[in-house]
Order: sequence, then structure tokens, then C-alpha cells
Amino acid sequence: MNRRKFISQTGLLSAAFLSTFDAMARQIEGAVRKDNPLIMITSGWQPVNIGDIAHTPGLIGLLKKRLPNARLILWKKSKNQGVEDMLVKHYPGLNIIHGSVNKAFESQSEEVKQAFREVDFFIHGSGPSVVAQDYLEAWHRQTGKPFGIFGVTIGNVSPSLQILLPQAKFIFTRETASIEVLKKAGITGEHIAFAPDATFDLEIQDKAKAQQFMDTHGLENRKFICVIPRLRVTPYYKFNANKSGWSDEYIKQVDTLNDAKKEVDHAKLREAMIAWVRTTKNKIVACPEMTYQVDIIDELLIDPLPDDVKPFVVKHDYWYPDEAASLYAKAHTVLSFECHSPIIAAVNGTPAFYLRQPQDTIKGQMYYDLGLFDWTFEIEQSTGAQITEQLMRIHSDYPASLANVKKSLAKVQKQYDLAFSIVKEKIS
Repeated sequence: MNRRKFISQTGLLSAAFLSTFDAMARQIEGAVRKDNPLIMITSGWQPVNIGDIAHTPGLIGLLKKRLPNARLILWKKSKNQGVEDMLVKHYPGLNIIHGSVNKAFESQSEEVKQAFREVDFFIHGSGPSVVAQDYLEAWHRQTGKPFGIFGVTIGNVSPSLQILLPQAKFIFTRETASIEVLKKAGITGEHIAFAPDATFDLEIQDKAKAQQFMDTHGLENRKFICVIPRLRVTPYYKFNANKSGWSDEYIKQVDTLNDAKKEVDHAKLREAMIAWVRTTKNKIVACPEMTYQVDIIDELLIDPLPDDVKPFVVKHDYWYPDEAASLYAKAHTVLSFECHSPIIAAVNGTPAFYLRQPQDTIKGQMYYDLGLFDWTFEIEQSTGAQITEQLMRIHSDYPASLANVKKSLAKVQKQYDLAFSIVKEKIS
């Protein structure tokens, strides 16, 4: 904040009030000029998606490595004891707080109010949008202290975002497509950059659970593939009790689209599954990224398979990202209609395909930004034969594919280097 501008804008106030606001401005200017700043992050959008869960430990791990002296508070958007137990298990002592804000953007819990008084800098974590815009608004209006946005997709700029975003000290989008959206809205600057989804720095694992699953099903290291289904539009109305935003007409539209596309999409993946089993005689794990996918795995990935292939396929129930990371680390390749399982796989050194459906937003651009052209399949322009051919190519020269993963991860780290050169300037 420019101190003189701050004072000039309060010209109508009395001299006494001016003195108070002058002191506040000085405090805000120097708030984050510390060796050990207190940073609050907001994340944790929903517990029904391991990708959404993974954003949080990804960002925590990234901040701990890149800003080792910083202290962290997580203002978690959703409440889920299992997820929070997982986070504390991997990050002992992590301070997790909760609390909504009202329509006037006032915090509604004492622990949030206390954090507002103590925290130096606020970071909005990775997500499909500026999910916690209301939290940012509350922070900005109530404290005037700085904030930044890390690794989000911005598909459009609403009038309220048009006002809020220019106040950010940095805006890092998880793909370059969002930067173009910002430019069209007139929001530009050197503080805006591409910083891949924080899931690219996921470091947590649950090796014991993954090994138990492998032992139970006779899975051998780097000799099985993982496959993840997805409907064109996630049917949130099936597991959100209030069905907020889901009219009967919209439910019908979504179900009609999903029913029309689910077989043609997954038949392409099954073609690769069949070829994998018949060529290698190795196994497949059919697993979910979201809770609802547990119910469609049999219908779309297992039941239609030929009888000679079915015995080679095992099914995994819903899980958390630490266990998924540990199993993906042991897999040969991951083939996924969902966006984040390939990221979790890549972080753990495993080749992965993203079978991208057109309804899955501009976030998929991040795969092209990182040079993963050969492993990204626009599903409506791709055939099962093409997916199969690429899978067999990986199998025939696995060392080259592992090297390709490392090359892409090096690009991620390069973008993180750029991002944190800006972060350190704004926070230190």
C-alpha cells in the first residue's frame, strides 16, 4: 500500500482519525517484512475429490520448502475430519481453522478474527476458480493487508473479481489460458504468471496402505497400470444433499449428456486396457478420483471387458491422495479421464495420460504448457487405437518415458522458481 495515497484518501476524516489510519498504514506496509512471516492459506474445497484434497498438502509442502521460515495457518473451506487428520499426520502441528463470512464479508468465527489480527499475508490456494473469493474479500476489507492467488484457473472475470484481482500482490494461474482471460479483462502486470497447480508439489504418501493393497491383489512394482473413469459433467446433485443450483431441468440435461457420451468415451480406454492385458499379461487397477466414480467403474471399465481380460482387473475404493500417490508411484502408467490423477502420478515419477473431455474446463491447458502433447488426448479427436499405441510405446521404451516425466517436472519447477521470486519479494 502507498502510504501517502492511503492518507490522501482519508482526507475527510478528522485529524485524530488521520493519526490512527497513518499508524495503520505504517503497520500494513511493514507487516510482512519479517524473517518468519505468518501466512494464512485458504484451500480444501471439497472432500469428495482427491484432486481437490491434494491442492492443500501440495501448497503446504511447496511453501514449507520455498519459504522455510514462514509459519502457516490453513483457513480450510470445507470441514472433513478424515482429510484434516491426514493433513496433521503429514504436517504435525498444522494450525487448521474454520469459519464462514457473511454477506457483508465479515468473519463469523473468533479463530478467524484472531488470525486476521495476527497474519501477515494471505494466499488463496489452487482450485478451479477463485473458489474462496468471499474469504479474500473479507480479508481485504477487514484488514487491508496483502494477499496473493496461487495456481488457479480463471475462466471468466466477474464484476466483483474485476475489482478484487487488481488488489492482489500476485496472481499465479495454473495454465496460460487463464492469463489470456485476465488480459482480455484488462488485468496485466509482472506479478501475473503461470504457476502450475500446487498438486505438482504433492509430497505426502501412505506407503503402508498402498503396499497392503498391492500384496492383497498380487500387484508387482511397475507392472500394472491404473485407470480412472469420468462422466462428462460431474453429477454433484447425487452427493450434495441440498442440490444447490441443480434444477430438475439441469439435472435432466446433465444426465442426458453423460448417458450419451459415457460408453463412447470409456470404450476407447477399454481398448487400451484390453491390449495391455493381452500383450503384457499384467494387471490393471480401476480406481476413482471422485467418490461417485466408485459406482461407475464396474459399468464402464470392468463389466464390458472380454472374459479373458476381466481376471486381470482389480477395483479400488475411494481413497485419499497420500495412498493414491503411493500406488501411482508403483504403477507403470496411469490413464485418467480426470485431471489430477495424472499430476499425482507424474509427481511420483510415473508416466500418465490425460484423456481430456471438452467439458473439463480450460485447466487442461496446463498439460500442453508443460510439453505433454503426446500424453494428452482430446477424447473426441482421439481413438482407442491411438491411446493404445502410445501406451505400448511407453512399454517398449520405459526408460525414455520416465525421462520424459522428469523433463516435464523440471518445467514445473522452473515456473515455481519464477513464481516464488515474486512471492519472496512481496512477503519478505
